[in-house]
Amino acid sequence: MKEIKAFLNKMLTPLSFDVGIDLGTANTRVGIKNLGLVTIEPSVVAINRRTQQVLAVGNQAKEMLGKTPADIVAIRPLKDGVVVDFETTLEMLKHFIQVAKSNAPTSTPFSKPRVIVGVPFTATDVEKEATIDAALYAGAKEAYIIEEPIAAAIGIGLPIESPQGNMVVDIGGGTTDITIISLGGLVVDKTIQIAGDEMDEAIIDFVKENYNLLIGPQTAEAIKKELGNIRPSDDPRTARIHGTDINTRLPHSIEITENEIAEALFPVILKITEAIKEALEEAPPEINADIRQKGLVITGGGSLIRNLDKHWENELGIPIKRAKDPQFSVLKGILRAFDNIDYIKRLQESPII
Repeated sequence: MKEIKAFLNKMLTPLSFDVGIDLGTANTRVGIKNLGLVTIEPSVVAINRRTQQVLAVGNQAKEMLGKTPADIVAIRPLKDGVVVDFETTLEMLKHFIQVAKSNAPTSTPFSKPRVIVGVPFTATDVEKEATIDAALYAGAKEAYIIEEPIAAAIGIGLPIESPQGNMVVDIGGGTTDITIISLGGLVVDKTIQIAGDEMDEAIIDFVKENYNLLIGPQTAEAIKKELGNIRPSDDPRTARIHGTDINTRLPHSIEITENEIAEALFPVILKITEAIKEALEEAPPEINADIRQKGLVITGGGSLIRNLDKHWENELGIPIKRAKDPQFSVLKGILRAFDNIDYIKRLQESPII
């Protein structure tokens, strides 16, 4: 009888599971503890401006960018990785938590997951609380935040609790986080609003100025992924770009080389390089010596630019290592953080549960 009662109680108790959300300005990555990545979608929501009705989220919403009627607008509810539109972010989180539930082996219609959301180090207390509130309203049983530099370091596998200095440069969509970590905390953190989106803008401007061709952010991003390089090549790869001729306003296409993309990206990389130098100068001498010896790790989608590691080794004079699967370092760290939830609670002053 006791066995039957225990079985019924287990069946009636909603099963919980752990969801990690790397809430990015450009893309959101969602994973489940012990399962891994379940989805990666654009951080975009399409709404009817007249009725405020949400029409689509993620992939479907991004397809509407630049193609919507006047009363439908596709928006990004995050700026530089933090919540600027709470209601729209809530709808986006509802979507991503529902996607996680549909992929969780232990999920039931009544399941409520524990959720950890990655946020930039520069997020204010109000912004952090808004992110936690949005996750709770979206269906989380418990919600926590973790600063993305810490999550990235955990995901890379750096010994962040050791007294030695560890440096990470995380180039995301809206921001680049340059951090030095020691004894489990941030010794230096420099966040600049120069990252993947600015690289895309640089490509758009280059094509406009040199070819009188208008292209959109999606085209620029695709070219960056295909031809992104920071060093000229003796045998450069090429790609064809389709856009709108500025003079005729008609569809037109041109062929562009990776050397031209390197020229377009160089000013953006230079700004990030200067920020890295400043972060190194701010580090205490002993930690600076650690980094000069062991080097730094680059991660994030922007770190996939070809030859970026070699370029910075020459510019900075220290070893550079690119993280394995750099686009997922933060998400990996978030999922691993569930193993030490007490540490996450200590990181945030007042966990809201």
